[in-house]
Amino acid sequence: MTAEQTPADVWTVGRLLTWTTDWLKARGSESPRLDAEVLLAWVRGCPRIALYTAFDVPVGDDERARFRALVKRRGDGEPVAYLVGSREFFSLPFAVSPAVLVPRPETEGLVIRALDLCQAAVQAGVARPRILDVGTGSGAIVITLAKRLPQAECVATDISAQALAVARDNAQRHAVAERVDFVECDLLADPRAAGPWHLIVSNPPYVREDEFESLPRDVRLHEPRTALVAGPTGVEVIGRLVVAAAEQLVAGGWLLVEVGPATAAAAEELVAAQAGLVPAATIKDNAGLPRIVQARRGGG
Repeated sequence: MTAEQTPADVWTVGRLLTWTTDWLKARGSESPRLDAEVLLAWVRGCPRIALYTAFDVPVGDDERARFRALVKRRGDGEPVAYLVGSREFFSLPFAVSPAVLVPRPETEGLVIRALDLCQAAVQAGVARPRILDVGTGSGAIVITLAKRLPQAECVATDISAQALAVARDNAQRHAVAERVDFVECDLLADPRAAGPWHLIVSNPPYVREDEFESLPRDVRLHEPRTALVAGPTGVEVIGRLVVAAAEQLVAGGWLLVEVGPATAAAAEELVAAQAGLVPAATIKDNAGLPRIVQARRGGG
């Protein structure tokens, strides 16, 4: 600080966070303080928690300029995860890009249920549970499962080569690249995605076309539409997946599909109507909304 400056002239960590939080809130951010903290921590190359012990620390011109550029992009609706290139999921960092959806907390419920089912299978005598993740995107689901189930055999499919490139990088980052086979195909169309599987998991496109314009701006403008919108009913992809799962699961194997509240009932009807599958109760998320439609193949 020079003799000509007064404390009010100095942009400290705390002052930057306060100003940016107010600015982002005025532009519609649902989590303005968190957004500001994540962006400033990334610019400063420190854990977010470290900002709390640095409120009175001045921020230099170069860091302020880089922070300002990111904040402007966030104010225009660009997701924070794309700005910093990463998002935490199940306490693990995952690289993300506009080629993949940003992993969301709701999907962690699917992973918890999958882990419970696989651990029960192992206890029942299944030495190597076979897991298929359909529409893997960033790979967050299958990589998390592979990390926690070292005995499992894992395959993940996606129709997007760009998404699979992100997923493979994440698998390398988390040291499971040798244990997850990534396959470019539609649903289970490739022979490498052929069963039998003990567990099929998926977070497929489930947004109806008429819902798209009501999505949050950052999602609607920046995340891949093909990974969001299924078609007029929202269950076009789920319907094909249900048919394939009934053919490719082992007897007693499970299908877990993430859905949106607007399409949950239609997805449940598809499962109930599918020969060979026995529906189980849909799991609700922390907000009490239907989130994971599940079914078991009969005979086991």
